[in-house]
Amino acid sequence: MIAMWKFYLSFQTDNLLKKEKFNSNLIVKSITIFCGSSFGSEDIYKKQATLLGQTLAKNHIQLVYGGADVGLMRAVADGALQAGGKVIGVLPYFLQSKEIAHKQLTELILVETMHERKTKMNELCDGVIVLPGGYGTLEEFFEMITWAQLGLHQKPIGILNIDGFYDDLIKLVQTMVSKGFLKQINRDMLLISDNIEELLEMMKNYEAPKVGKWISKDEV
Repeated sequence: MIAMWKFYLSFQTDNLLKKEKFNSNLIVKSITIFCGSSFGSEDIYKKQATLLGQTLAKNHIQLVYGGADVGLMRAVADGALQAGGKVIGVLPYFLQSKEIAHKQLTELILVETMHERKTKMNELCDGVIVLPGGYGTLEEFFEMITWAQLGLHQKPIGILNIDGFYDDLIKLVQTMVSKGFLKQINRDMLLISDNIEELLEMMKNYEAPKVGKWISKDEV
């Protein structure tokens, strides 16, 4: 009888551990992509952006992005759409003529301001991936990682470091740590890979640091 009870306890413990391990993985159903409105100088940027869109679609992950029909923004959207994926674009009214709204999207959401754009893209996603881009891409990336640092969300944020594009930025972030302006635990919030599948796996296994909310969402 005692042996049977020990076996039962062991069986229940194993099942609990398995469930805990399974539940530790995030369910990523929607990912926001921040990237350039240009294609850049190397073909690999467009190829990887297209592949990322295709990969998200094949994994049944909804793509959320800036809604434009130009540059890497177009490439990632087209990649997802061609693979049968769902793509939601978020575009400010004043950029409709400059960035040109993509006409084949599953849904296009128009907003008033750039801040509303980021807020809506954050609301619609379970995680963020950053591709090569310029000032706008970096601004979007840093605001999202800052929100995470403040505890306003616990979503994984990844950099797809295509062909070493973000190597210097990664070095700068590490300098922030070594010079005492950033904690290592906050540096570790940033997920980095040059491989799409590896980055997605890192995002699924991400655990946000246990940090307190310095400010409320209403104060952002």
